[in-house]
Amino acid sequence: MSPGAVTEPVRDPGLQPERTRLAWRRTTLSGTVAAVLAVKTALHGQVSVVGIVVCALCFGLWLGFLALAHRRIRVLAASAEPGALAPRHATATVLLTVALAVCGAALVL
Repeated sequence: MSPGAVTEPVRDPGLQPERTRLAWRRTTLSGTVAAVLAVKTALHGQVSVVGIVVCALCFGLWLGFLALAHRRIRVLAASAEPGALAPRHATATVLLTVALAVCGAALVL
C-alpha cells in the first residue's frame, strides 16, 4: 500500500438484518390488525354493499403487502449481507400501505 492510500473499512452488518426483519414483522402485524379492524367495522351493525366491497379491497391490499413483506423477510434471513430492496418492491410496499390506510379510514368514516 502506498502511504496516503485510503482503505475502505470492511462492512460489519452486526444485528442490522435482524432488526430489519423484526421491523418487517411488526409492520405486517400492524397491517393485519388494521385489516381485522376494517372487517369488524364493515360487518358491525348494518352491513352494506359498499362496506363489503371496501372490506374486500382492504383484504386484497393486506394480502399483497403480506406477500411482499414475507419475500423481504426471507431474503433478509437467507444471507448475512442481503441485497437492497428493489425500487419496484419498495414502491409497491409504500402504495399498498397507503392504500390500506385509506381503506381503513374510509370504513371508519
